[in-house]
Amino acid sequence: MGPYLWLVLVVAAVNLLPAFAPPTWTILLYVEWSYHVNEVTLVVLGVLSATLGRGLLAIVSRRLRLHLPRRYVANVTAAGQRLVERRGRLFATWILFLIAPISSSALFVAVGVMGTVRLRPVLIAFALGRMVSYSVYVAGAHAAKSSSLGPLLTSTLRSPWALGLQVVLILLVVLLGLKNWSTGASR
Repeated sequence: MGPYLWLVLVVAAVNLLPAFAPPTWTILLYVEWSYHVNEVTLVVLGVLSATLGRGLLAIVSRRLRLHLPRRYVANVTAAGQRLVERRGRLFATWILFLIAPISSSALFVAVGVMGTVRLRPVLIAFALGRMVSYSVYVAGAHAAKSSSLGPLLTSTLRSPWALGLQVVLILLVVLLGLKNWSTGASR
């Protein structure tokens, strides 16, 4: 199989994982540095594959709601209801998915468990944001192929800070479900 097919399969699979997966941009950089590929095709396939993986993650999270503690699901659903009751809050959520520099896996798990937030607009915002960020990463990787940035990026991904950030994001999703969002709802 060519690098493009592997890219699609790996990126979709990695974005289906709820935690501890490498960021998609690192996979794109690896492919850029290791193979002779078209940068535009690399970015477009990366965005489409990541969006597919995150969409499937949200759908699987919705399906698994029945296996999660009822209180947790009720609290996350109430948070989603409060989010969609005002257009401004919903717009802010889409902006979060558009520009969020954090890992989006925790956000997509929360959207899936909420069940009240429409997935398509969130996926569109995610794809648009990733189109910009992946373009920047791939263009930078292309320019840095002959420099010493590769080892620096690799060591950063393996740092305790990167792993700690994943743990914090998972805890935030858990805390989202522990708070009782149905009390004090806006009218």
